[in-house]
Amino acid sequence: MPMSFSSFSVSFSESSFIRPISLCPTPAKASLRSFPDAVHNFHSLTSGRLVCYGGAANFCQRFYGLRIWIMESLNLRQRNRKYGPANEFKSIRSQEKDHLTNHLETISSCEGQVIHVKNDSNEATRTTPQSEENSSPNYQPHVPVEVVTSMESEAVLQTHSSNFSFEGSKAPSLCIAVIGATGELARRKIFPALFALYYSGFLPENIGIFGYSRKNLTEEEMRSILASTLTCRIDHQQNCEDKMDAFLSRIYYLNGGYDNICGMSKLNARMEQIEGGSEANRIFYLSVPQECLLDVASSLASNAQTQKGWNRIIIEKPFGFDALSSHRLTQSLLTKFEEKQIYRIDHLLGRNLIENLTVLRFANLVFLPLWSRTYIRNVQVILSEDLGVQAGRYFDGYGIIRDIVHSHILQTIALLAMESPISLDGEDVRNEKVKVLRSIRKLEPSNIILGQYKSSSGDKVDLCLNSLTPTYFAAALYIDNARWDGVPFLIKAGLGLIKHRVEIRIQFHHVPGNLYRERIGHNFDLATNELILRDMPDEAILVRVNNKIPGLGLQLDSPELNLLYKDKYKVEMPDSYEHLLLDVIDGDNHLFMRSDELAAAWNILAPVLNEMDKKNIVPELYELGGRGPVGAYYLWAKHGVPWPED
Repeated sequence: MPMSFSSFSVSFSESSFIRPISLCPTPAKASLRSFPDAVHNFHSLTSGRLVCYGGAANFCQRFYGLRIWIMESLNLRQRNRKYGPANEFKSIRSQEKDHLTNHLETISSCEGQVIHVKNDSNEATRTTPQSEENSSPNYQPHVPVEVVTSMESEAVLQTHSSNFSFEGSKAPSLCIAVIGATGELARRKIFPALFALYYSGFLPENIGIFGYSRKNLTEEEMRSILASTLTCRIDHQQNCEDKMDAFLSRIYYLNGGYDNICGMSKLNARMEQIEGGSEANRIFYLSVPQECLLDVASSLASNAQTQKGWNRIIIEKPFGFDALSSHRLTQSLLTKFEEKQIYRIDHLLGRNLIENLTVLRFANLVFLPLWSRTYIRNVQVILSEDLGVQAGRYFDGYGIIRDIVHSHILQTIALLAMESPISLDGEDVRNEKVKVLRSIRKLEPSNIILGQYKSSSGDKVDLCLNSLTPTYFAAALYIDNARWDGVPFLIKAGLGLIKHRVEIRIQFHHVPGNLYRERIGHNFDLATNELILRDMPDEAILVRVNNKIPGLGLQLDSPELNLLYKDKYKVEMPDSYEHLLLDVIDGDNHLFMRSDELAAAWNILAPVLNEMDKKNIVPELYELGGRGPVGAYYLWAKHGVPWPED
């Protein structure tokens, strides 16, 4: 056995200590990851040359690892005597970088590419051959692996992306991967929300953020694209540029290609590389089209989850096309993930108005006895978008019922009408929400109005809609339980309307035997006490009361007592994505739909969707920028509810 400080070679032609590892559906390949101890020490051999041939045997594997460890110790002592402390430090730095080579096989095995580890004075090449003939799982190829190292130079890992070193920085304890990172949602909402959380101190300084898509970009190009979308808070802009630079430096990019199994294996290797072997939790935001969701989620579950912490996935709405497709999607996801790992996100539920519903109900004694059919006459949930929001290709396939009503509107009603949970734990809140959803009557076609906006020749709007895609939905819901029996919950949601408005209006009954009825005026309905929770245009809490007009005589008015947020709270309101992403990080899932909530919501809407599929319901046309279908006014009148002021 030849052995010296200048060179060291081993040759095993018959026995094997390399076992094939297959991460992707490609022929079997040799892998250096089968003996990580040896891999860690390749670059620490002083001017050494190691040539290995063969397959795997436990005895040879252990023997070889022992020899490498002995040679590493001898070489390190020799270098210290010959070159002094400075080169010892350089050797340590080189070993830190060499730790990254653990992941080379995973990154390259999906494509059969050659990976080069370049030094200043020499070059090491490892080739992963592919052979369709030898793809049998029992076949063990005779694979040469040659590594040449140099003590004087630092190894630089040459991959598709930039090079990274962990000198002076801690490995991340949290990694967030955005799948579909070059899409509009990711660029305009997700990454800006992550930066806002990072800037405000809600994310760890050493976080790792990974962009994953099919576009061939470098990390610098990806960072340049994202930099133009990031802004700092208006109310505290100190060190904005420094924070932005630090955030961008934590973003890594990976072109996953069109094979999701291989792509997720690459992502996992990249994340492990950045994590450096330490414990880290992972969040995967699936910002992908619905038709790709299952394949991406399945590949992720099998190839990209960490074993050293928790894993959570975020899924964008809509959650299926109907009850059947939603059930299939849910069952497929639950074969790969636990329910507690799945976060079905609806950005409209991240608004402060929604979070404040439970606070108003359960933290104010004045409302507790009033919150029932005894005092409440009707509840209205209104979401109207103006001309600034237009329907596109995605909306054309789903319409406003599947996009907004199924999730946002019904979740709002559930939070508004549920019983007090036993705690603020997410599961306790969800338990109460699903009880409400199961108590809601199935919608009857007679209690709904569908509409679709139309544009004139002068309107510069691309409708992108077929003849039956609704852009407006109005309905009357009833909750069949003791608290809400007989109280209509009226919904109005539409696009292309005259005004952007998001609010909840809770109207109370008239005062029995009102002594001042004749003093109120001709419209007695306007004198009804009302609680208005407004999100847009200006967030506010309004309470309509009856009051005497100052002066001689006795005339009553119905003014609004108001809490206007912009006057009371001198802070910039965070975006809804910031709120919901922080909830995912904290494990708070009360604003995310559970599988049983999902099924209950589809059950409510099923009769309407079935009638639409049979073309028995045709949307009523309304003017773009108008007040919506005329039929909605009659629906309100049918249930004895005054039309809300526009």
